[in-house]
Amino acid sequence: MRRLLVPLMSLMLMLILTGGTAAVAGGQDRALLGYARDTWKSLVAMTDPDTGLVSDNITGDLSTPGAYTSPTNIGGYMWSAVVADKLKIISEREARARITQTLDTLATLRHHTASGMFYNWYDPADGSVLTTWPEDGSVVTPFLSSVDNGWLAAALHVVRGAYPSLSRKVDRVLPQMNFGFYYNPAAVSPIGTRGLLRGGFWDTEPPGTCSVPQNGVWFTCNHYDITVTEPRIATYLGIGAGQIPATAYFDTMRTLPDNCDYSWQEMQPQGFTTTHLGRTVYEGSYRYRGITFVPSWGGDMFEALMPDLFVPEAKWGPRSWGRNHPATVAGQIEHGLNDAGYGYWGFSPASNPAGGYDVYGVDAMGMDTLGYPSDVQKSNYDAGFGACRPAGPAPDYGDGVVTPHAAFLALPYAPRPAAANLARLKANFDAYGPGGFYDTVNVGTGQVAKRYLSLDQAMIMGALGNTLANDVIKRAFVTPSFERRVRPLLARETFNIPARQELPQLGVR
Repeated sequence: MRRLLVPLMSLMLMLILTGGTAAVAGGQDRALLGYARDTWKSLVAMTDPDTGLVSDNITGDLSTPGAYTSPTNIGGYMWSAVVADKLKIISEREARARITQTLDTLATLRHHTASGMFYNWYDPADGSVLTTWPEDGSVVTPFLSSVDNGWLAAALHVVRGAYPSLSRKVDRVLPQMNFGFYYNPAAVSPIGTRGLLRGGFWDTEPPGTCSVPQNGVWFTCNHYDITVTEPRIATYLGIGAGQIPATAYFDTMRTLPDNCDYSWQEMQPQGFTTTHLGRTVYEGSYRYRGITFVPSWGGDMFEALMPDLFVPEAKWGPRSWGRNHPATVAGQIEHGLNDAGYGYWGFSPASNPAGGYDVYGVDAMGMDTLGYPSDVQKSNYDAGFGACRPAGPAPDYGDGVVTPHAAFLALPYAPRPAAANLARLKANFDAYGPGGFYDTVNVGTGQVAKRYLSLDQAMIMGALGNTLANDVIKRAFVTPSFERRVRPLLARETFNIPARQELPQLGVR
């Protein structure tokens, strides 16, 4: 079911590594700025003019926004407005006015007073908390997510850093957001460390859902115990604000243990055990097609790279994230071009081209043995687990689903391959509309998810802002106190990844 022969794929990879064509190489920044202009149009179209709250999604023709929004969506709109200003897509005056309207509405939204956290779903038209899902009328028990509130808090930090004159409005909300409320010091990970963030909580008992009553709320039974996942933004924020201990950074797992009790994971990790701040850390890693990396849960770009939009992880952790982020990008390129043979790459949770939402990733690069597939057929990669579990049959990849936002997230680590990949998606498919790239493309059939998700559009804007405006999001986000608390944690660790790993997918040998 492979669409392209290996010799053709090798030629294509060579072209990408050399910039593809003179037009791609010479006009890269110009093309990226054009993408930013169009992406911003989608976010404007999604935003209610009376409340300044952005919808979760909108149709591909920018005519019909969804009837719900989240803390992540709201935050993404605000940091996107900062980028639009810094790239001179809009004036600073317009950016401030838009963000001011959103902040004023945010200050009036119903939230959980004891923690300062916001509910997961609001009506963008009036700011009310949703108790009925607008798409099907089902009952919604209001929930408060640690990771969604993390993205909102990250955006508030960006706004305060970019526009000090808006600090008073930001401070009506941000200082009250206490990530320590989610922290459970008694939670134990599979490697025996204690102290993890909960997934979230309900302020009324959720029917038919596992929950733990405590502190006047019902917490989720699950905790976030993996390092390379998007909830680390909430961990960073909690540590940076002094709300949770610094040891929480080392209490999550780089991989699951390497023994047969955990042989259900994708493959047997290799690594060593060390200690940081008195915490035992197993520095495990995986290896896929010659690339060594620390895996995420699903093998997708979002988990691995979205926090890096805000925290300069590779700079602060040159022996950890500075090695892992390029390896993650190289693995995605290798999978799309050579292993699966799609001719394109970039895999992350997004819209299903056939309808609805789905998870996509590089299965081999995630700890979940069933993983996030890269194709519609959900082909399964199974490397086995030494003597504990035999390897499965080689996957027969089908129609790959490529998510443009994943390629944008790769820009800091593969600027020319990412730009060339995006240019080819735009040229070869009906993948681009009035609001920029549509959400996903089935590169086997050509079917396109012709809608825009505000989260994915905001990731694109954040990545373009950092690429074209000298890390504008990172510079606005980081404060001296945050850097003092967080940077030393990243700096002290060495992931089990070679210091000078060859990544020919990125042109690094």
